[in-house]
Amino acid sequence: MTVVSYPRIASFRSARQVANRLEDLGWSLPVHDQILPAPSSPLSKPLRMGERQIGNRFAAQPMEGWDGECDGRVSELTRRRWLRMATSGAKLFWGCEAIAVLPEARANPNQLVLSESTQRDFAALRLEMIEAHRRRFGTSDDLFIGLQLTHSGRFCRPREKSRLEPAIVYHHPILDSKYPPCADREPITDSAVSSIVDAYAAAARLAANIGFDFVDLKSCHGYLGHEFLSARHRTGPYGGSLENRTRFLCELIAAVRASAPALEIGVRLSAYDSVPFTIDPQTGRGVPVAHSGRYTWGFGVNQENALQPDLAEAGQLIRMLREHGVRLVNISAGSPYYSAHLQRPALFPPCDSYPPPEDPLAGAARLQWAARELKTEAPDMIIVSSGWSYFQDYLPHFAQAAVEAGWSDCIGLGRVMLSYPELPADVLESARLDRRKLCRTFSDCTNAPRNGMVSGCYPLDPFYRDRPEGGDLRALKKEWAKA
Repeated sequence: MTVVSYPRIASFRSARQVANRLEDLGWSLPVHDQILPAPSSPLSKPLRMGERQIGNRFAAQPMEGWDGECDGRVSELTRRRWLRMATSGAKLFWGCEAIAVLPEARANPNQLVLSESTQRDFAALRLEMIEAHRRRFGTSDDLFIGLQLTHSGRFCRPREKSRLEPAIVYHHPILDSKYPPCADREPITDSAVSSIVDAYAAAARLAANIGFDFVDLKSCHGYLGHEFLSARHRTGPYGGSLENRTRFLCELIAAVRASAPALEIGVRLSAYDSVPFTIDPQTGRGVPVAHSGRYTWGFGVNQENALQPDLAEAGQLIRMLREHGVRLVNISAGSPYYSAHLQRPALFPPCDSYPPPEDPLAGAARLQWAARELKTEAPDMIIVSSGWSYFQDYLPHFAQAAVEAGWSDCIGLGRVMLSYPELPADVLESARLDRRKLCRTFSDCTNAPRNGMVSGCYPLDPFYRDRPEGGDLRALKKEWAKA
């Protein structure tokens, strides 16, 4: 069995070498030869958000830790992660992490839930974040902090980490087989949809009362909001046409506006998807699952060739969001459950995933292309781009060039914030990176929760490496290597 390997980012000696590799892969991205410090760096320029100012162009992406309390409250592990984020130097905190709007909507039994009984925890942690940032950087007036509200839909696991209790929007011929409980469930009813909308509105009201600046109505990564966008095979008012498939999101926006009129709204969007992938048992490579005919179960997919993105409907959705007064959009793609190489390009895949079917650089570049294309649909909206962790040593070189060229307004940092939360501050204050802390996409932040542990950077963060789970995870990886 031969698995194709790709060059590691650390093997390149300059940003130009990476750019040349991208050209060979068919992608042309703007790039700078040097890291620029503030105030000359495009990443240091503030953004206007109505009457507010966001202090720079770094955004901390929502990173779930699988480490909240069982009643949905904040734990000490949650607190540590959020406070590290607060002192990172980023000025836009995109949702902090995914917060379930109902206990049964959780993706795992330790996912945070915003409710009357948990709101004090969130209020206290928000104030701690602001104070920690102020102590480190001298001011907190230019922070913009949100909460990502979510319903996990097809991937709900509210009671046991190994027990799926799905709420599906429609039956999917491939995903129903991959996750068998889905085949035995009836799609959620229209009346149940109304109850979920009410739950989002209630959570948004609490977020506003606590003092958060915005809520993100999560519409990505295979969860409920994303699945509605591809519901061509659902009947009734929430399926079929694009107007119907976006109805759930429109109703969420209207409900949040009614319950918390001063709250800004953001949407994190999987702008494109693909047919689900699996491992080819003969070659060990990641391959698309075989299907017959046109692929009509994805959002942002070329139905004639399910491996190609089609941003036409995503562009229409962006314009619709603009018309509804949404000014913040965060561009992602795919789902970690069935198309992880689109959403989270990595050289080392998670234990339950597949080897990358392409050089992960291509996946990271494709995310930048999507952000650029959708930015043209609404130039006055703030577009956050994703996929930056994979650029590693040359993240600042490409990120500052992308912002300068107008490809996106803000650089979203995800996995790298677990291993190296100080990256934004180091870039802007001293134009340098600490290469020892850079995320190398070992995927242990995913491997841990997929095996019942809390998430964290086990290879590079001594805090997690030295926990009991660190030893357990290393032992598991040895077993996987033998297999």
